[in-house]
Amino acid sequence: MAPKFLRTVFAALVLVASTTAEISESGKTVIVNGIAYYAAPEAVSIIDATPDMLKHASTTGVDLIPLTVFADSSRSFTTEVFRSLVANYTATDDVFNTGFLQAIYLKHVGSSPATVKYPLGAALTQYGTKLFMPARAYTSSVKSQGQTFTGWRTEIPAGPYFMSPRTGNVYQAYRLYSDEQGAFTEGLKPNADGSYSVLSAAVPGDHSPTIGVPSRLYYTKTADKPLAGVRLGVKDIYDIKGVKTGNGNRAYYDLYPPRAATCPAVQRLIDAGAVIIGKMKTSQFANGESPTADWVDYHCPFNARGDGYQDPSSSSSGPGAGIGAYSWLDIGLGSDTGGSIRGPSGSNGCYGNRPSHGLVTLDGVMPLSPALDTAGFLTRDPILWHAASKALYGTNITSDFPSLPKKILTSGFPTTARTEAQTILLDFLSKLQDFLKAPAPTAIVPATLWAASPPAEAGNASLSNLLNLAYPTVISQQQYNLLTLPFYADYAAAHNGKRPFVNPTPLIRWAFGQVNMTADATESALRNATIFRTWWEKEVIVPSKESCSESILVYTQSSGNPSYRNIYGGQPGIPTGISVGRLSGFAEEPDMVFPIGQASYNSTITLQEEVLPVAVSIVAAKGCDGMIFTLAEKLLAAGILKIPKTGSVTF
Repeated sequence: MAPKFLRTVFAALVLVASTTAEISESGKTVIVNGIAYYAAPEAVSIIDATPDMLKHASTTGVDLIPLTVFADSSRSFTTEVFRSLVANYTATDDVFNTGFLQAIYLKHVGSSPATVKYPLGAALTQYGTKLFMPARAYTSSVKSQGQTFTGWRTEIPAGPYFMSPRTGNVYQAYRLYSDEQGAFTEGLKPNADGSYSVLSAAVPGDHSPTIGVPSRLYYTKTADKPLAGVRLGVKDIYDIKGVKTGNGNRAYYDLYPPRAATCPAVQRLIDAGAVIIGKMKTSQFANGESPTADWVDYHCPFNARGDGYQDPSSSSSGPGAGIGAYSWLDIGLGSDTGGSIRGPSGSNGCYGNRPSHGLVTLDGVMPLSPALDTAGFLTRDPILWHAASKALYGTNITSDFPSLPKKILTSGFPTTARTEAQTILLDFLSKLQDFLKAPAPTAIVPATLWAASPPAEAGNASLSNLLNLAYPTVISQQQYNLLTLPFYADYAAAHNGKRPFVNPTPLIRWAFGQVNMTADATESALRNATIFRTWWEKEVIVPSKESCSESILVYTQSSGNPSYRNIYGGQPGIPTGISVGRLSGFAEEPDMVFPIGQASYNSTITLQEEVLPVAVSIVAAKGCDGMIFTLAEKLLAAGILKIPKTGSVTF
């Protein structure tokens, strides 16, 4: 009999041998012409070509071949057509580069037969093409190394791909970008079952998060897919199937498993064709935080505007910073309770909307205050902004009205141009007046209007007394009950009674709601908000059948003033007050940001003159979101609004 220790070792070896490891392919990182790419692990098609053909196209020691699928409707595929397609793909798609011409598949999308016209040899040689494969639709057969290409197992869209010379499998190509601004929590890629996975790739030698984007050539917009190929970043308070929701808190992220379902708001955008490329940072639990001291669990994203060291605002900080910085990101889905989209839109120089309250369900979305929470977008493109909103809000948004409002109200707006920003603001207001053929704008002070005709339900309360504590009361108590208490209980159960770390701002707000407020304080605050909303709709922003809203209210969203992230502020405070932006939230009205210019300042970082965005907010009656989108599109067409650039200079 073997010694006891040998019997033990043998038993261990048997145990190891009988255990099967769970192994899955996670894709590969590939460099093409010096650019990093990710080859997705799921094959989208298989080439029916002989091993000799595939081997001829491969590079020694490399197990993937760059491949481009061309779609052409010409009756004759000539050298000129080929060069034109290459130029078009290069100009319209940031994923494609000429390194993907190592192998070419040419498919015909016309209605009549086509031929390949020779010679193409010089053009193919120029781009290092080793394998040229026309589809069967072409009457001229093409030989490659003595073998004839026969076709695909599954037809796939035009664009750049990777192909295995060993199996003929074809994989989608994702271009890898470095998230230098720290706007994302993680990159994502879709799975076949409708779930998403964290992108398992990195830009070599880079320490920032990596985001992968698929080729724009893969997608064609249709009536059913109006957002086909639109690259979408999602604020990390929205549930996405297969991915964890972090809410800006490390303990929360670690505690809960990946979500089992995608929330309806995000699913609507996916169904419309949008491509989710990653989750984006939020200040913790969507409470307002300032860099740098307030952001403890995660670092605040960097605002690309000006000297690059300005506050991106919050809580949709990641979407704002990403839209201001990255041309490869089309639109960000954020949320706005008390300014969480509008602030980042103004600070990062982009379009953004707090919609009318209740346009889309927020099931599967972290609550700050269901009474005030809304879902909206941040983007550089007003046309895309409108299209995405139609997809998100569906029949709850109407854009067709006989006319636009002919009355302009202003609140807190400059009356004289003493600064560069004031000049920009007043110039926009003048152009808006001319465009609408409106009379001179009327300046209003909401508290004064209230004092002149207060509703009986308010008693003798001033507007300030009525609403001063309404916002902090509602958000602190509702979030504490809906999120904090179950989070604390679940964390304690998993960690022997311990309490998780929470950043200073939410802790201070939660404490305010629990210590200073009575049990019925939220009901009282919401009742006061209803009193205000009824009065506001009757006295100030009045609905209209002709133009949806009799007037629009214009106020300054950002005025080009620096807000440095390297300066320590005081302890976070309680968000009391009745600013005009807060009032639009209580009125449940659309409040939408237009970037209109940029103002210079002397940077203490670069010691040079830099520029920061100037933006306005446009408010209209509840339900008039579509009218404001239409106004933005018309102002863009008239040259009054422009599409901002990315980077330090907005325009």
